[in-house]
Amino acid sequence: MSDLLERLRDRGWRLTAQRRVVAEVLDGDHVHYTADEVHAKAADRLPEIARATVYNTLSELVALGEVLEVSTDGRAKRYDPNARHSHQHLVCSRCGTIRDVHPTGDPLAALPEQERYGFTVAEATVTYRGVCPNCAD
Repeated sequence: MSDLLERLRDRGWRLTAQRRVVAEVLDGDHVHYTADEVHAKAADRLPEIARATVYNTLSELVALGEVLEVSTDGRAKRYDPNARHSHQHLVCSRCGTIRDVHPTGDPLAALPEQERYGFTVAEATVTYRGVCPNCAD
């Protein structure tokens, strides 16, 4: 059973066939599919699944905090099931591929006190950008 499915079961989330297929599609390392990609992959497994069901399920997973919604550079939102482990993203500026990365150090520590303007800073999100190997060729 996937980590995401296990977490959803532990929460008592009702796993219909449609919800289960969406969770299975999202299972894996470095998964950052758009809603349309999730729908296409889910439809391969369960042809009758409706696009609206996929969108609603993704919204519920985001609201539960089990999936992250990732937006970069005005591109389509992508969905990241790696919501439980602290990480940042590496994004290809050409094709939009997203990879999870785990840099060393605390990004909060990089913000000097005088640049916090009295804020109590709770988190920092860092996005690294570059060109992936496929686009570099």
